[in-house]
Amino acid sequence: MEEIKVKKRHTIKKSEIARIRNALKDEIGNEETLFTSKSIEVVETTSAFSIYLVEKKPAFMAFEDWIFPTVRGAIEHPFAARRITIDSGAVPYVMNGADIMRPGIVAATPDIKKDRPCIIAEERYGKPLAVGIALYDAAELIALEKGKAVRTVHRVGDLIWNLEL
Repeated sequence: MEEIKVKKRHTIKKSEIARIRNALKDEIGNEETLFTSKSIEVVETTSAFSIYLVEKKPAFMAFEDWIFPTVRGAIEHPFAARRITIDSGAVPYVMNGADIMRPGIVAATPDIKKDRPCIIAEERYGKPLAVGIALYDAAELIALEKGKAVRTVHRVGDLIWNLEL
């Protein structure tokens, strides 16, 4: 990923906040209330991502056709939906930006959907490490024995994580 630069940053209107909250609710269900704020700012960047700030912190992002919490947002506002847990042996690879391979997955919530975002968390403490796009639905993912299961799009330490605002 090349360096991310901020193009525009502005507070969004209440009607737009309602649309964004509905999109977030589609992804994580009723836990979207964790991200409630009177003021949400959008940061348009030179990358494919738009970042949404809640209380001046990057809480969620828009990418392709979805809105989902950033890793920082998932750490500050923990939620249980759309979660894949990986074993400790896979953590260094994920931290270097690798995609998630099936042998490294120890658990997945039943709400994982193909081509939709999910949180990748580590097994020991349950801390979010990355956001990825699931390549299979939950049942297919669990039944899988080998191969790539999740494409990583954002992780701790990447350009979105380190974005200076």
